[in-house]
Amino acid sequence: MERSHGTVHRGELPPLGTVFKPGRFGRMFPQLKPFLPPVEALNELADAMRDGGPDAPEDARSEDNANIPAGYTYLGQFIDHDITLDTTTLSEQPIDPQAVFNFRTPKLELDSVYGIGPGGQPYLYDRGSPERFIIGKTVTGRGDPSIPADLPNDLPRSDQGFALIGDPRNDENLLVAQLHLACLKFHNKVVDHLEGQGVTGEALFEEVRRTVRWHYQWIVLHDFVNRLVDEVVLKNVLQHGRKHFLFADEPFIPVEFSVGAYRLGHSMVRQVYNHNRVFRPGGVTPATFNLLFVFTGLSGNIKGVGSELPTLPSDWIIDWRRFFDFGTEGTRPEEGFGLNFSRTIDPFLAPELLELPNNGGSLPARNLQRGRMMQLPSGQDIASAMCLKALKPEQIANGPDGEVAKKHGFDRQTPLWYYILKEAQVESDGQRLGQVGSRIVSEVFVGLLEGDPESYLAQMRDWKPTLPAEKSETFTMTDMLRFMNDLNPIG
Repeated sequence: MERSHGTVHRGELPPLGTVFKPGRFGRMFPQLKPFLPPVEALNELADAMRDGGPDAPEDARSEDNANIPAGYTYLGQFIDHDITLDTTTLSEQPIDPQAVFNFRTPKLELDSVYGIGPGGQPYLYDRGSPERFIIGKTVTGRGDPSIPADLPNDLPRSDQGFALIGDPRNDENLLVAQLHLACLKFHNKVVDHLEGQGVTGEALFEEVRRTVRWHYQWIVLHDFVNRLVDEVVLKNVLQHGRKHFLFADEPFIPVEFSVGAYRLGHSMVRQVYNHNRVFRPGGVTPATFNLLFVFTGLSGNIKGVGSELPTLPSDWIIDWRRFFDFGTEGTRPEEGFGLNFSRTIDPFLAPELLELPNNGGSLPARNLQRGRMMQLPSGQDIASAMCLKALKPEQIANGPDGEVAKKHGFDRQTPLWYYILKEAQVESDGQRLGQVGSRIVSEVFVGLLEGDPESYLAQMRDWKPTLPAEKSETFTMTDMLRFMNDLNPIG
């Protein structure tokens, strides 16, 4: 992990005591009492959060969310890996979040990508050009062997197939792995761009990293967060300041965010994706959610040199036009093309998430239990502390999930994560977060940037992106992927 201040020059290894400086977790509302319902009641509520599918009644299923293409679901996971790493295991015993280490810096600085730089982790970088990242090569396609090997579209890997990256969690599913790869390629393109402007020598790497970070930070705030939250709330936080996420010196990660509001992404996961022209509904193989984990080194079948699958097969390279909206959905550039949307933000999760592979159990049950373990307040208490109008009991009790919630009194005192999802469903028809969720997410992301002295929001609040974009003085994920110039490598 990189130092918060100072520069790591090529060939220079920071002093051991400065390499790892764990962040911390804390509370946004330390004055509120914890809500500690019985674990059995939480598990029953988790079971009721199963998406009933297209044939289920409307109040028991999710729909496509045209406001948020599916790529943002996994961008959210990538961002989470950039700012948090909590290694505590589930326990019925309450835990003080301030006693839990965050093994990521609570900053949007891409330390999950850069590590501690070419001086401290040279194996991430090109030996002949240390300003650039190493890019891995693919093997011949499995579903379509006509797609050749040796395409530069995998993460760099060890002989055992493990990704050589700053955070191994970014190789736990294919979409996050390909987003990490996109960041590596984006960095390398910015190297080319700045070299073309005459930036050379020791200054090159630092200027590239700053440029990449600031454009990434802009994407996070103005493209990603802006899609998830009420736009009025985000503008209010930017213009009038934070009211609830307050800190003295350095920011921390509030558990109301990490264990509550920011777990909205689990509701957005689809069961089937349209990955590329090979792996799609109606293609050689439907791209199911579970297959996302097969073509990885951390949790899947990529096992390295001598194995059946040493690196990523070429026919599993992501066609980014299917995950972010480049305006090609209506043009149907080829048969079977389709833009994946995320699912609506609501209390219903894909059935696969209630039966995780490798005996992983139920994700909603784990989320609800972790909220209890971290002693989160109820959603209603947080709404009251924010001077916002809480959901009415009858709004929470609506639908089959709501019936279970009411059975356990959760219609009046509601576990925070479930409240956030129900609020989104009630207040915005699942298109974005409601008022409590929007306020928590907006304040935390703005606070992380304002609390980082090296962010664009702290150094140059009026800064605007400088790299080429479809619209000047802004920058989105589609701009970044266009600049990377590798949207659909297999055609």
